[in-house]
Amino acid sequence: MIKIALLTAPGFEEGETVVICDVLRRAGFDCKLVSTAQKLVTGAHGMTLETDLRLASQPDQCLEQLADYQMVVLPGGWTGVDNLTADQRVLALVRAFDQDKEKYVAAICAAPGVLAAAGITKGRTLTSYPSEKLYPLFADAHYREDAVVVDGHLITSRGPACALPFAFALVDQLGGDSAFIKERFLYSTLKEYPDA
Repeated sequence: MIKIALLTAPGFEEGETVVICDVLRRAGFDCKLVSTAQKLVTGAHGMTLETDLRLASQPDQCLEQLADYQMVVLPGGWTGVDNLTADQRVLALVRAFDQDKEKYVAAICAAPGVLAAAGITKGRTLTSYPSEKLYPLFADAHYREDAVVVDGHLITSRGPACALPFAFALVDQLGGDSAFIKERFLYSTLKEYPDA
């Protein structure tokens, strides 16, 4: 079974995290909420999630701990992303997953900033939350404003409203069937709403 590590640090964006995890699990993947801190992690808006797993204490131990995982996903949330960026274990995981062409790295909202901190964005095509804080980090990348950008095994997205299309893209990249989930979610009916 395909295994996915959805990293959660204090201050993570709850809406993105829960939606992504839900869609990946509905697709039949083993998506684990992996905490960089305690088992209970509080998000940017005061919601506390009980995670499935705590990240090992050292970078090399983390690589061993997640060796049989096929994807690492980084949700947004400014404080959560600051915590991910400051964590050498996370940066080591991102680099290792990016170097392994059998694995995927995915980031949404402000989290592509973590990819820049890990040094994997040069020459890559990506997107992020639109922010003057982030744009300078991608000076050596090809920046786009699409809801979801796929560049090989690197998948990025823009913000909370993009959580569903981002999650569906992850499902498809991993060989799943997002069409079935979209139908169950009534995703195609969004065109009925003028602002959707």
